Amino acid sequence: MSDSAVDGGVGFGNLPNQVHRKSVKKGFEFTLMVVGESGLGKSTLISSLFRKPELGKQPSGEGGDSHAQAEKIPQTVEIKTKTVVIEEKAVKLRLTVVDTPGFGDMLDNSDCFKSISKYIDERFEQYLKDESGLNRRNIADTRVHCCFYFINPSCHSLRPIDIELTKNLHTKVNIVPVISKADTLTCAEVAAIKKKVLEDIEEHNIKVYRIPDADSDEDEEYVEQNKQLQQSVPFAVVGSNTEIEVKGRMVRGRKYPWGVVELENPDHCDFKKLQAMLITHMQDLQEVTHDVHYESFRAKKLQHPGDAIGNSPAVSLQDDRKLVEKDKMLQEKEAELRRMQEQLAKMQREVEDAKKSTSSLSSVGSANAPAPPATAPPPIPSSRPGAYSSTMNYNSSFNRNPKTTTLN
Repeated sequence: MSDSAVDGGVGFGNLPNQVHRKSVKKGFEFTLMVVGESGLGKSTLISSLFRKPELGKQPSGEGGDSHAQAEKIPQTVEIKTKTVVIEEKAVKLRLTVVDTPGFGDMLDNSDCFKSISKYIDERFEQYLKDESGLNRRNIADTRVHCCFYFINPSCHSLRPIDIELTKNLHTKVNIVPVISKADTLTCAEVAAIKKKVLEDIEEHNIKVYRIPDADSDEDEEYVEQNKQLQQSVPFAVVGSNTEIEVKGRMVRGRKYPWGVVELENPDHCDFKKLQAMLITHMQDLQEVTHDVHYESFRAKKLQHPGDAIGNSPAVSLQDDRKLVEKDKMLQEKEAELRRMQEQLAKMQREVEDAKKSTSSLSSVGSANAPAPPATAPPPIPSSRPGAYSSTMNYNSSFNRNPKTTTLN
């Protein structure tokens, strides 16, 4: 018997415990995507966050000579996934990491984001099919819940490729900007880059993941921690799986001639803050994915069921420009066709007017002209006898006898 029933209550106070037991038994699923150019330490950071070195290992066949790897220029952005099951205090997390090798490494990077956008849409499409199917009890959630976008620390701001990718993905996935390899920057440089990145995000209206405010009933320690997380965006991080002894204790970090960079020291980098953000707001990331991004995709799909994946409006700025140019050409052709039709109609009217004027002139001339005689006039008879008639036959007069002919 529950304590609430003993105290005279109904027992609703145990509902959270039921949900907790059911969730622990079922386990949790989370999909994390990492996007950034090669050499920024994406795999190392992910393996450091979850303490899983296998997440940083390359699949067989991709290692080998680094010189040969450097000479190989990728033609397209690949999508590679790794799934691990992490168990902690009887709680299981099925983590899927989506890597995008080849992004930003091609000679022409104008379309490098399309395969990433298409993959996210395919996950939404698969979830929509499973949700609309007959068996909805065991639906695997493979949707991308969060995207770590790695910013090159040597650029000191967002590049055009960074702006284009984030603007094309911010309506589909929760984007968390991350400044990689912060150990190559001074504290002043880190602050300057963070300020510039935030200005670029504001200027280009990029929607990154906003850490929600803490509730009023939360304790002061959690509220203060949440404020620090909000102020730390974008996170300047360092990744390492190497343990180093510092003052008699083992810490994860990187050792340099001038000292040691500790991963979990908030004065050295934001690694601990990024880890705390991901763990404490994992449920909120999933809810935003389902309630905002997935619902937006679902609404568009139901309104336009015939549209192919990845052909939604505003997929890329380049596609928008092409559509604008095509519309402009169509409008010009339509205007030219209208002008030709107007000219043809004008010529037809002129021909008709000319015909009408010609017919009217001919009718007026025929009315004023004298009528021709119906028959030829009869011959005028001669008043003198024996005179020549105009109708006299020449032969008869030639054969006439002169003795008997008298002239008057």
